[in-house]
Amino acid sequence: MSAAARLSHGGGASDDAPPFSSNRLLAALRPEALAELSPYLMLVDLPQDAVLLDAGEDVEHTYLPCDTTLCSLLVVTADGQEIEAANVGREGAIGGVVSAGFKPAYGRTVVRTAGRAFTLPVQRLEEIKARVPAVADLFSRYADVLIAQMMQTVACNAVHPIEQRVCRWLLAAHDRAGDAPIRLTQETLAHMLGVQRTTISAVARTLQDAGVIHIGRGRIEILDRSALEKRACECHDAIEGHFRKVLPKVDID
Repeated sequence: MSAAARLSHGGGASDDAPPFSSNRLLAALRPEALAELSPYLMLVDLPQDAVLLDAGEDVEHTYLPCDTTLCSLLVVTADGQEIEAANVGREGAIGGVVSAGFKPAYGRTVVRTAGRAFTLPVQRLEEIKARVPAVADLFSRYADVLIAQMMQTVACNAVHPIEQRVCRWLLAAHDRAGDAPIRLTQETLAHMLGVQRTTISAVARTLQDAGVIHIGRGRIEILDRSALEKRACECHDAIEGHFRKVLPKVDID
């Protein structure tokens, strides 16, 4: 069963449906290009921890997260560990971005912060790309920055201390979630970064004692963004800088 079939879908008729501009990729399209996509866009609720794609499944739907929705692209190891390769929020899209869809997903995509997303069949997206150059160009550019994020994450995980990596992850989540608390347990963050929970707990205490973050039950609040940036490695700035060069019309935050 596809991920879309496992989720609760809603149509565009809802009074509280977010505008298309709540996803930054859609917001970057000219009205005539957006008009090609809009008839096929459906609003979907994404509960926390929902699996949108799993390794080996055919990629049948593309998801465009809205507002503060945040998803993790994970590599699942043989012993079941879930290591994050990238995260995607309102600045991007998930599913069929690099491939043309209907190919097996390599990893697992999990919703970290619940919210909503627009979704459409990958087949429809590919048809529109073929006849609307602006849509094809936008998704091609986004594929570039998504791959860049994955490459930088590999380098970061290999050479940077865990405190810098935690700060880099929190900055990326804050970019996408805004001022809303990041709903995430320390155990989940430890799994995604490939370290023990006690290591994350020690880093979190250090950051909280310094007034950088506040830790609640299953949530992390950013108190001092500037201090967090100073403690992070260069990877966040490198990813964001490349994003702004390749997609200058798309806001990452």
